[in-house]
Amino acid sequence: MKAAVWYGAKDVRITNVPEPAVQSGTVKVKVEWTGICGSDLHAYHHGIGIQTGTLHPLSGQMAPLAIGHEFAGTVAELGEGVTGLVVGDRVTIEPLIYCGACIYCRQGRYNQCEQFGFIGLNADGGFGEYVIVKPYMVHKLPDNVTLEEGALVEPTAVAFHAVRESRLKVGGDAAVFGVGPIGLLTILSAKAAGAAQIIAVDVSDERLEKARQVGATTIINAAKENAAESIVALTGGVDVAYEAAGAQATFNDAISVIKKGGEVMVIAAFAKPATIDLMQLMVKEANVTSILAYRHIFPEVISLIAAGKLDVKQVITKKIALDRLVEDGLELLIRDKSQAKILTKIQPE
Repeated sequence: MKAAVWYGAKDVRITNVPEPAVQSGTVKVKVEWTGICGSDLHAYHHGIGIQTGTLHPLSGQMAPLAIGHEFAGTVAELGEGVTGLVVGDRVTIEPLIYCGACIYCRQGRYNQCEQFGFIGLNADGGFGEYVIVKPYMVHKLPDNVTLEEGALVEPTAVAFHAVRESRLKVGGDAAVFGVGPIGLLTILSAKAAGAAQIIAVDVSDERLEKARQVGATTIINAAKENAAESIVALTGGVDVAYEAAGAQATFNDAISVIKKGGEVMVIAAFAKPATIDLMQLMVKEANVTSILAYRHIFPEVISLIAAGKLDVKQVITKKIALDRLVEDGLELLIRDKSQAKILTKIQPE
């Protein structure tokens, strides 16, 4: 079968690999659509986040690996003992690898597992024609949810988890710093949660226009005006600022624009350690919170997409073939800031 295999930084090869065989207690999925995530970009451009050097304790795999963790497809084969699924089921995959036995897993916080990992980073993933997953990772899709939308459930879950865990209430005001795919999905999620005002901040006019389309009530280009001053002038301070850019400057602004008792919710991964103005935080009696991935949320996200409450199709800006993943995906996303979510068609036409 064909797969996009990571061998090293700047070295992802579209190549033929053996088709994986289903084992007892596993599910074989025929992948149809896979999204490109920021973590895929980090793995490709910087070699960050991929399993190298040692086998992952749960997956038993390490690089070279097929990347990709935002994907949907159909059930191709069931291993012995798997119930609740049939061949042909349309499914999306919750790609978290966890042990189920550590203290965090026993508390239901499986995204905090001591051996936490991801399909596509710590095991072969969705940029391959077939992938083997555990049954707990498999979520059926309703008939009115497309496989393209199914591939967007995973990144939507990140944004929705951030909004659900934040202090945002119906009628509250929010600011979203960074309107790449996760920022756009955060706007959609905040809108679904009943936010009155949603201010989007970025340095790309194209992305900001997309933010307006998905529900931002105000857009601010931070390269052209002082974003913090504009937000405070408009709102007097927001209830929650979502940091989806992963930069010191936007983190500083996020703290500046929250009202007293407000919250900064950090969603983005920071490449460098960030500093924080604790005095400003103390004076406001405000919180800085963060999330990692998601937990217990895929069914709700799927239901909201099916009900039309989360129109995730709006964040798709390009669809490509697997053969063009590097040139028209992993490389293009660095150069072209007008792009949001690029979906890859995995099966040949």
